[in-house]
Amino acid sequence: MEIISNYPLKDLNTFGISAYAKEFVQVTTIAGLAETLRENTGKKLFILGGGSNMLLTRDIDALVIQIGLKGKEVVWEDEEHVHIKSMAGENWHEFVLYCIDKGYGGIENLSLIPGNVGTTPIQNIGAYGIEIKDIFVSCEAMEIATQQVRTFTKEECEFAYRESIFKGPLKNRYIITSVTFRLTKVHHKINTSYGDIAAELAKQGITVPTIKDVSNAVTAIRQSKLPDPKELGNSGSFFKNPVITAEEFEKAYLQHPQMPHYTVSDTMVKVPAGWLIEQSGFKGKRFGDAGVHAKQALVIVNYGNATGQELLELSKKIQETVFKNFGINIEAEVNII
Repeated sequence: MEIISNYPLKDLNTFGISAYAKEFVQVTTIAGLAETLRENTGKKLFILGGGSNMLLTRDIDALVIQIGLKGKEVVWEDEEHVHIKSMAGENWHEFVLYCIDKGYGGIENLSLIPGNVGTTPIQNIGAYGIEIKDIFVSCEAMEIATQQVRTFTKEECEFAYRESIFKGPLKNRYIITSVTFRLTKVHHKINTSYGDIAAELAKQGITVPTIKDVSNAVTAIRQSKLPDPKELGNSGSFFKNPVITAEEFEKAYLQHPQMPHYTVSDTMVKVPAGWLIEQSGFKGKRFGDAGVHAKQALVIVNYGNATGQELLELSKKIQETVFKNFGINIEAEVNII
């Protein structure tokens, strides 16, 4: 495998941050990944997927391994369900569209989320009432130390809200090489109850939506709110929606009775981070080339030449202001590098 020194990463991260890798290699096969790990034992490693869920605040003083594994196949099916396996380097949205074109349902609400398939379980990505865990069967991952490939079941992944075992106990120990999903072939469960999907379908005059209709609606909604990273550097939602205790919510709600919220359980309540940020006055604000998107306060954007450090400083300013105004901590969903 050819290793390149001082490799530019500007086009490999969706924020468009100018940064360099000390060393860089792209792997396109499982054998190539194993060989690269084996021959570079002892080096600091940085695993790169689609570059969509990270903020680079510095050059990467490590060997950057970009996962370019491609391919997808049906590994099991019956009359009602299909298990489809995708290699980690496949683009997520292209994979979603591929499944929909095949008539496979359950994945449509996750349309137009940036990134690659291999990183979706790490973050347990979710949107419009669906999370990866809802359609996940298993994933294969290579242990960095031994180059052995292991299969992780849904239970073993320990999924939680934007969390998994790969962000916790097994962080930096495994590289996900493929993911298998369970989707429906018939009797699709159409989910239009979350967010603006129903309103978008009504606007289009659709009363009995197909999985393709739902995907198109989600895509239209996301495009209306979220900037295209190719045109304006961003990583989608920068912050998680905070899940707070009922007691914490009651305290904030007494002072801000207009605060939108969603009951998670008898003891926990979710509050939209975008609303907290907008109410704190950041929506549409620009600080040099760092800013908050005018249509969606959850999205921090790079207007051209912002550094990762400038974007990080803006995110901290937002967090501090939200806490000062509401007494609620909002955490970054994006990985800060």
